[in-house]
Amino acid sequence: MAGHSKWAQIKRQKAVTDAARGRTFGKMGREIAVAARLGGGDPNFNARLRTAIAAAKAVNMPASNIDRAIQRGTGELPGMSFEETTYEGYGPGGVALLLECVTDNTNRTVAEIRHRIEKSGGNLGQTGSVAWMFERKGQVYVDAGRFTEEAVFESAIAAGAEDLSTDDGTHVLTTAVSDFHVVQEALSDANIDIEEAELAWLPQNTIRVEGKEADRLLRLIEDLEEHDDVMKLWANFEVDDEALAAMGAE
Repeated sequence: MAGHSKWAQIKRQKAVTDAARGRTFGKMGREIAVAARLGGGDPNFNARLRTAIAAAKAVNMPASNIDRAIQRGTGELPGMSFEETTYEGYGPGGVALLLECVTDNTNRTVAEIRHRIEKSGGNLGQTGSVAWMFERKGQVYVDAGRFTEEAVFESAIAAGAEDLSTDDGTHVLTTAVSDFHVVQEALSDANIDIEEAELAWLPQNTIRVEGKEADRLLRLIEDLEEHDDVMKLWANFEVDDEALAAMGAE
């Protein structure tokens, strides 16, 4: 499994602490607000909002928080005006980094992101400098302890899923963007619960990073993901499970 996919699983496990949960709720609130502003406040007619709400519910974000975020997005409640932006660059070992951000101050955000990347020995690139190394896909996560691979495969593949892999107790379905919601609906119809679903940037090739360079890379990724404005971070690295486990245990 690609290093960043394994790292994403560790991050989900670490989010059980109150501090991490609070940060997660804040980021999800921004995503819900932006989705509502761009596509309206009714999730039945706004696929992005529907996905954002499902992700928020998966980590037990209170319904009142979700409702307020929607109302801020539609203008029913006052709030900051957030803007979406994407940053690209390179981390230790020449690993490509793709960051999806939501901010109320792009000048502040880009300066802070640049500082964190350069401090690790990497550099912030221009738009398009690394995006070509990634492919936009849907990913749907299902608990392998509750649902068999056969049941998930039959429901998802018939709905257009492209691939199914299982690792660390989780089935991971990959879909085309156009089939992302269709696959989720098929799983729901089959009474298969979804742990998480997201539109991801998946690397077409990966770079193996080892030793001190791997340690610097993982610390940079953790530092960037803890930034309030960073919604998602994608990278094209491979590292040993031991290095990932060591970071996950901290």
